[in-house]
Amino acid sequence: MSARTYAVRTYGCQMNVHDSERLSGLLEGAGYVRASAEDDADIVVFNTCAVRENADNRLYGNLGRLAPVKAARPGMQIAVGGCLAQKDRDTIVKRAPWVDVVFGTHNIGHLPTLLERARVQDEAQVEILESLETFPSTLPTRRESAYAAWVAISVGCNNTCTFCIVPALRGKEKDRRPGDILAEVEALVDEGVIEVTLLGQNVNAYGSDIGDREAFSKLLRACGRVEGLERVRFTSPHPRDFTDDVIAAMAETPNVMHQLHMPLQSGSDAVLKAMRRSYRQDRYLGIIEKVRAAMPDAAISTDIIVGFPGETEEDFEQTLHTVREARFAQAFTFQYSKRPGTPAAEMDGQIPKEVVQARYERLVALQEEISWEENKGQVGRTLEVLVAEGEGRKDERTHRLSGRAPDNRLVHFDPTARGRDGLPAGDPGGRVRPGDIVTVEITYAAPHHLLAEGPAHAVRRTPAGDAWERRTSAPKPQGVLLGLPSVGAPAPSPSPASACGPCMD
Repeated sequence: MSARTYAVRTYGCQMNVHDSERLSGLLEGAGYVRASAEDDADIVVFNTCAVRENADNRLYGNLGRLAPVKAARPGMQIAVGGCLAQKDRDTIVKRAPWVDVVFGTHNIGHLPTLLERARVQDEAQVEILESLETFPSTLPTRRESAYAAWVAISVGCNNTCTFCIVPALRGKEKDRRPGDILAEVEALVDEGVIEVTLLGQNVNAYGSDIGDREAFSKLLRACGRVEGLERVRFTSPHPRDFTDDVIAAMAETPNVMHQLHMPLQSGSDAVLKAMRRSYRQDRYLGIIEKVRAAMPDAAISTDIIVGFPGETEEDFEQTLHTVREARFAQAFTFQYSKRPGTPAAEMDGQIPKEVVQARYERLVALQEEISWEENKGQVGRTLEVLVAEGEGRKDERTHRLSGRAPDNRLVHFDPTARGRDGLPAGDPGGRVRPGDIVTVEITYAAPHHLLAEGPAHAVRRTPAGDAWERRTSAPKPQGVLLGLPSVGAPAPSPSPASACGPCMD
């Protein structure tokens, strides 16, 4: 008898990506294997997001599409988890009675048990806990990358931003012990991982739950002492908690990348107050100034919401001013939309859609101009690129490879370009693999990517490339695309932002 198969579809932020890797690990630990296609899977799991306005419509649209598929396949099960499940609870099985399991953000470890209970009892199982039972990082994992990994250092958020529902769904901040985090990082490096991203809803508030205000900077420095770990990133910080000791740790720890994603949300002090964001424009720009003084090469990205209730033209001009001053390498720009359950949804002064759209287009145009100018400054520079898998949407057609520079800029290069010695890509040892490091010279810049058209100066084969090769050459169970978001920055999207960074569905 063949093993039952599964597919996981992920929406939302990086924390959902992290959770989906745990869901996959749990299912494989229970004996399931990945399906060749979602419609062929015995178990389909939706890991949902509640931040975006159309989250409900997307979920129920997908559930509706699967209803006849399930009717034609006895034994097929559908599970819905994540933030939307935590919010809607019993509503999901009322609107889509063919759903077998609904589970929340605090009990993802129960999924295999809930699926089995639903099968045996032949009725839907809805289990939503109000507080975290098991820290997700302690659960089995099937990671999607052999060379880069998410490492959650906390879950939940203590902020009360008026536009954000995430704290209500993820709960208060819970921090992991530093020793547990470093043990996970060291284990990942032993497996071949050379880049980790420390993850939290408010990542630089780490330590508030364990009583150490400098815990995050200490953690960054500790990661710098992990032998074999080449790149450390983190997302997403909050300006309120971004302190000088963190800037010093970034500047002084060689493997901590000079890249910072710092959500702005608005450049207007009045709007920031209405958002219940505990900083103002001067404080924000002061942080940017300190970061650039310590790390002149730092690439800074952000989140911005356009059209928050009560935003005037003068308020919006303050946002444009802040963008001009900060000169972000990239901005995730979002049009505000009501989210039920948030204070902002009940505020007076809701902005007409056409006004929001016009402001949004002006902001995007300005940021595109700045991004392009900032990227042009990279032309002529020689960069070390960590080769990635699936980063370049046109790679197959253009025969290019893609990866990330230390500052997280996306770089495309031609692995077949030949140097004066006639060798392709400076690689005498074989093909360039995801996880390897390629040294290239940037010859062209666009707003959202860089291009290296000449031959690579060098290719360094890494343990991460070896790990990728072992994974891809090993006999595979049936595979499936999880629908996971790209790790890189997407094009600007007209959707509401998350308080904890860019949503990426």
